Amino acid sequence: MPLDHERLIVYQRSLAFVTWSSDLLRALGPCGEVRSQLDRASTSVPLNIAEGNGKFSPRDRVRFLDIAQGSALECVACLDVLAAKKLVAEPELVVGKSILVEVVNRLNRLRESVLARETASRSNYALREGGETWMSLSEVEQE
Repeated sequence: MPLDHERLIVYQRSLAFVTWSSDLLRALGPCGEVRSQLDRASTSVPLNIAEGNGKFSPRDRVRFLDIAQGSALECVACLDVLAAKKLVAEPELVVGKSILVEVVNRLNRLRESVLARETASRSNYALREGGETWMSLSEVEQE
């Protein structure tokens, strides 16, 4: 039975990028620091998605999703550096970049979903003094 994060499409797609980039790095051989950076950043994406999905606090969850998104964008930059150094032809990077675009977009939507659920649950609470409701939490946050 899979764990919750394993059911997330964004997690599965991030693993697809890890597989794709590993094949690319194997074909490249040693090419300096960018190789190591791409390996670390690509690994960071699914690890942070998994860790964030296990957090109970929406803010903690969003923090890990933000880190995963930053790592995904770092992967895009690494691919750009490989192309700029003429270590890989740009057309060879299209598949990897398309996976990363999907991952970043899905992370954005997941982040928005987590924040929307937090906002909805927080707006249901009201501040009370005695038995009288005098201000909702959303009204407090607007001030």
